[in-house]
Amino acid sequence: MSLLSKGRKGPLVLCCLTVMGSAAADPFIVGVATHSMNNPNQPLRSLELASIAGVTSIRDDAFWSTAEPVRNQLRIVPQWRAWMSTAGGLNLTPMVILGYGSVFTGGAKPRKPEVKAPYLNYVDYITRQLGNPVKFYEVWNEWDIDGPGDARLSSDYVALVRDAAPIIHKNNPQAKVLAGAATTAGIKAGFIDRIVSGGVLKYADGISLHPYVHCEGRDHNTPESWINWMRGIDRSISTKAGKQVPLYLTEMSWPSHEGACGIDAARQAAYLARSYFLARTVPNIKGMWWYDLINDGTQRDDQEHNFGLLDMNLNAKPAYPVLKAISPYLRNFTYDAAASLQADNVYKLAFSDGREKITVAWAVGRERLESVGGSGMDNAQMRMLDTQKPDKGMVDSGQQWNCNGDQCSVPVTLTEYPKIIRLSPGS
Repeated sequence: MSLLSKGRKGPLVLCCLTVMGSAAADPFIVGVATHSMNNPNQPLRSLELASIAGVTSIRDDAFWSTAEPVRNQLRIVPQWRAWMSTAGGLNLTPMVILGYGSVFTGGAKPRKPEVKAPYLNYVDYITRQLGNPVKFYEVWNEWDIDGPGDARLSSDYVALVRDAAPIIHKNNPQAKVLAGAATTAGIKAGFIDRIVSGGVLKYADGISLHPYVHCEGRDHNTPESWINWMRGIDRSISTKAGKQVPLYLTEMSWPSHEGACGIDAARQAAYLARSYFLARTVPNIKGMWWYDLINDGTQRDDQEHNFGLLDMNLNAKPAYPVLKAISPYLRNFTYDAAASLQADNVYKLAFSDGREKITVAWAVGRERLESVGGSGMDNAQMRMLDTQKPDKGMVDSGQQWNCNGDQCSVPVTLTEYPKIIRLSPGS
């Protein structure tokens, strides 16, 4: 996040969301944003906690102003090397943001030749120095924030990606170049539509988005309303591009602060689980980076201080054990649209890794007693992971599957916390 920003319709089978793809598709990326690349007060051992929670990618800033404090004198500071080394030792894939202004350009965006030239020199230097471990580069961060509806700002951004992407691809052929990193305001005002129509995908490997909804107001700030918005964005981008476009949600979360736009830490955990599983229902979404790993302060009424999975002392907030519990299912399981149902604020999403099947089920608004179906369960005990009690893991629920031949069902009380119900007999 930029430091400047911050009725019943009957049963619906979610059949229209599947995009045919390779069976060998890359695992879904479970990411987090970190601020430890530049902030020595956020110890690098926090990256180990991210890895323990099942995170596979971390995102941080290689500030232009830090890399080039004096004109034409570029450097990689020791803290960046340490961040990269720690990430490598934990098999965490780095995403690096190439952006923000330079001291000697007055913080101006690289829109004019006299600013763009030194910016491209910085891009060349950073991508050569950081090398192959970096798998993703974002060209700038929230470029749209100065004018979400400004068409000229959009076209200048396309020109920047056009010039920067070949440098990145030359120096790091294995890395993906992501364009956009757009705010909610920019997405709504057409920034992404304009850069896609302007040809940014000729140069970039995917579109990155920061689709926060926590301040969108009642009925528009929940994971369920969010994913409906995301589906529309996905369709719009693919239509304009004339092809399926990989989407990377490089910032997304709900803050757990007291005050406007805030929710409590327990609901933040429930929203994390729901939003991650819902993201898996849109095949073009290739990963989501929770913003962020560590709270940025201690003020309970400050939004910017309360986005983290951990507090500033690295103590786990409720969202942390939830991510740890669900991350294996997010990374390796594939969504089965044909077997998934949504009706009257009840969600039953089916996933499989080819060996094991699960249903992820929850209810919005009030608790519901719902029947969950399976096959071949042989009247066994139902095994379930309740994200309201994530530390218990997958356990026997005390309930038994009721089977009539091969068809089985079990009643489950659904709450706002997703329950992961195992459908594989003998597991």
